[in-house]
Amino acid sequence: MERAYDLQCEIQLITKKNNTMKSKLINAAIAGSVATAVMSVIMFVGPMMGMPKMNPAEMLSGMMGVPVAVGWAMHFMIGVVFAAAYVLVFQAKVPIGNKPLKGAVFGLVVFIFAQIMMGIMGALMGGMPQPEGSMVLMMVGSIMGHAVYGIVVALLAKD
Repeated sequence: MERAYDLQCEIQLITKKNNTMKSKLINAAIAGSVATAVMSVIMFVGPMMGMPKMNPAEMLSGMMGVPVAVGWAMHFMIGVVFAAAYVLVFQAKVPIGNKPLKGAVFGLVVFIFAQIMMGIMGALMGGMPQPEGSMVLMMVGSIMGHAVYGIVVALLAKD
């Protein structure tokens, strides 16, 4: 009888862990989608404030030779994957109590990772599309966009 009770408790524990993981992944999908949308709006508004044109979906689609719609899908998928990394790893492991600051740091980490990956993709795909405008302003705008992305993820991610 005690063994059956232990098995039932174990099943309940596993079910609770699965539900918690599912809840975290759903939260990450929502946070990542919203944060990517906000970041994308900032990138479209940037040129109205003197920043160069930045369209990550166009850049991805151009590098991979796929329609821009596929580039947008990829951009949002990447945003969801990074939000999952925040929810599952970064949130618990990085001891910063202030959510916006923690999010901005996360956004900077995402920016650095994105630059590394774009360099690798550029090397594998035969080069990067030429940016329009100042490379320095492009980097500043990208850092700002990624910082906002991280802040939105941090604010939407449940503890």
